[in-house]
Amino acid sequence: MGFTTFSGPVRSRAGFIGQGPGMSVNIPNGANTLTLDPELHAGRVLRLNDATMVLTLPPIDATDNDAPGSPNNIGASYLVFIETAATNVKIATNGTDKFVGSLTMVDTDTAGAATAYAPAAANDNINFNGTTTGGIAGTWVRITAIAALKYFVEGVVLGSGVVATPFADT
Repeated sequence: MGFTTFSGPVRSRAGFIGQGPGMSVNIPNGANTLTLDPELHAGRVLRLNDATMVLTLPPIDATDNDAPGSPNNIGASYLVFIETAATNVKIATNGTDKFVGSLTMVDTDTAGAATAYAPAAANDNINFNGTTTGGIAGTWVRITAIAALKYFVEGVVLGSGVVATPFADT
């Protein structure tokens, strides 16, 4: 995929469309750990097929630098879709960046039962165990760098049993 840098406002009267085979990235079974890269993973659907994966988000760089190749990654968004049920999946920050927002947990054992969970101020991990903290196949989470030290999280998590928050500290 090529990169183009614009200076000044850009207007598209018909919108920008990301489509094609490069918009979906398969995270295969056996990978076990992966540090996400904004150039390779942001703006794409990350199809997770490893039940014991640790995905590490890149540190948020909010430097105010308009130079080409600037490391600023504010606005970078990662959509993680769990295709293979999680048994021990973690989405982690660098420990300094924290989560804000919320996740809706749907209890698949009880028709229509859903609970929303918001992260505590110190939470920098999302843990899925395939049951109580979610991660059943069909779970999706979108995580977006919105400011220095803040990742916004939203999504629908499928869980079972006595559901509990998937948010945790390091």
